[in-house]
Amino acid sequence: MSPISLLLATGNKGKQKELSFLLSGGPWRLYLPSEVDVDVQVEETGETYAANAYLKARAWARATGMWALADDTGLEVEALEGAPGLYSARFGPPDRPLKSFAERRAYLLQLLQNHPRPWTARFRCVVALVSPQGGVLFAEGVLLGEIIPEERGTHGFGYDPIFYLPDQGRTLAELTLEEKNRISHRARALQALLPALEALARSPT
Repeated sequence: MSPISLLLATGNKGKQKELSFLLSGGPWRLYLPSEVDVDVQVEETGETYAANAYLKARAWARATGMWALADDTGLEVEALEGAPGLYSARFGPPDRPLKSFAERRAYLLQLLQNHPRPWTARFRCVVALVSPQGGVLFAEGVLLGEIIPEERGTHGFGYDPIFYLPDQGRTLAELTLEEKNRISHRARALQALLPALEALARSPT
């Protein structure tokens, strides 16, 4: 039986690297958006992580006729009442859009300055797997930690350099890809999805 085609429905290079690592060796052939001859632009208008992940995966599944896997992830900081949350990738002051995650990290730390530490936080990830026929499966993963006021580490992406793991004594950006993929929110979401994904891949009809 030929392996099924599974598209990683994200243009984020960091996510592509992590998802490819986590899904390697399965009964599927992985594709990146750059490897298929379609251009899909998805506006993330959902009001939940699941809704946004579904919007992205469904659009790519429809456009390619392939199974599509997408995620939506947010950083939730307790002192900021769960912000930036759903808007983590476009976080910033309302009158001045920020252009990079370095600027978003600096803005986040600025907002936290008047709040007592520790700045407890969590990463929440929801993955959506959509079949060519439109069926969908969801899974969620959460990673607890805290925000620290200085950046540490050169690995990872996004808010990883300021997301500290007390039990590891390191930030996410100080972990290797292999270490991160044993414990991360995205890894936990995929681990929850894998049994169903593997079963479907072996009997895709």
